[in-house]
Amino acid sequence: MCRLLGYFGSPIPLDRLLYQPEHSLIVQSYQPREMTAGLLNADGFGVGWYHPIRQTEPFTYKNTVPIWSDINLPPLSRYVESSCILASIRSATPGQAVDLSNCPPFQQQFILAVHNGFIENFRQTLYRPIRDRLSDRAYQSIQGSTDSEHLFALLLTQWETSPELTLAEVLHKTLTLLSDLGQSYQTGFAANLIFSDGKQLVVSRFANRTVPSLYWLRNAPDFPDAVLVASEPLFAGDWIACPENTMLTIGEDLDIQIYPL
Repeated sequence: MCRLLGYFGSPIPLDRLLYQPEHSLIVQSYQPREMTAGLLNADGFGVGWYHPIRQTEPFTYKNTVPIWSDINLPPLSRYVESSCILASIRSATPGQAVDLSNCPPFQQQFILAVHNGFIENFRQTLYRPIRDRLSDRAYQSIQGSTDSEHLFALLLTQWETSPELTLAEVLHKTLTLLSDLGQSYQTGFAANLIFSDGKQLVVSRFANRTVPSLYWLRNAPDFPDAVLVASEPLFAGDWIACPENTMLTIGEDLDIQIYPL
């Protein structure tokens, strides 16, 4: 069960988010507090970010080693600054390969996404039904074998086929389809997602089994003019638990809207 992190607000160096908090993703990789499955998040990691000034596709940095052992990430994270950051540390589902293609964030054009959760017995249950519902472009974009990337491809399909929808509507439509498939095939799933185009964050805490933890915090003393979303609080503060089976949107004015799913 992976751990997620999203940041949206004033530009900051990556290391302020990844390394400096007392319960950072580095610590959560070997000492998580609220995982419902697994003990460690040592099967790789990934960070995605948007340029704070230029309108360009987002950047990603991934590795298959545990985040605590990557010697390139500390200097990189001191150099890179961004106002929109997504990160994930991975606890691979048994049987899933530990390779770069299976490491979030997943990216397509201006879209980034990370996922914490699972589809129960994915290869035997929703693997084929999801692939049957993908557009050609989304299908061909899949590089790995994870349920997470297939959910991302399903989301891309909704975005491609209904370009008039907002990102929140795209995510809602994707999760509705996932819920219908889960019911039809009597399959459990959990879909905590953070999804962005660089101008907003769209977040879900959603499952038909035990719902993984997810929190948000706005305008913390060390992170003014910003919203943080995380699987586990990064430091002591007034973190708010996202209600189960809801979706959050964080816009450019940092206004947070919560919708039931």
